[in-house]
Amino acid sequence: MNPNGSLNQAAATAHPNNDFDPHGAESVEQTTIDVSADLDRDPSYVQGSLPHQQYRLFHDIYVFLDAGDNHVLRQFSLTPSQYTVLMLLDAAGGQNLIRLSERMLVARSTITRLIDQLEHMGLVRRTSDPNDRRAQRVELTADGLKVREQAYEAHEASLATRFEVLTEDEQRMLRDLLYKLRNGLLAQI
Repeated sequence: MNPNGSLNQAAATAHPNNDFDPHGAESVEQTTIDVSADLDRDPSYVQGSLPHQQYRLFHDIYVFLDAGDNHVLRQFSLTPSQYTVLMLLDAAGGQNLIRLSERMLVARSTITRLIDQLEHMGLVRRTSDPNDRRAQRVELTADGLKVREQAYEAHEASLATRFEVLTEDEQRMLRDLLYKLRNGLLAQI
């Protein structure tokens, strides 16, 4: 990868065990595999029904995006999951811990571990929830806000580079189709 997080060669992060938790990737040893073969020209690579082909391509794209995210966020000592937590926190009032786990679609134990890590790094702090004595809120610290802003700028630049293979019109079309698919999948849950 080059410094802005784009892939020089098609390389992906492989997770060697079956217990991979995409929201806890910091605990999983990662290895790099070479996937530089021209996948478009290999008809055996993506087989099956059209939905299966699309699923396989979504999976590959997720792996490539995750590898790029890991690369760009490493300079801030953040994992993609930790970065997501920082991005979901309101700079003014924080977020209820349970609501945060729901928004990230992770178990409460996973969000607790992520918050423990970020708190240890000095980027967030726990406070009591004024609306529910039994609940906790998580707030950004001044350092957390600073790191979040720096990581956001670097991540945005990396995404712009990674997505420049598509024209602006193609990016808008893809966004609209992805919104439609996401909403359809959400309705089925």
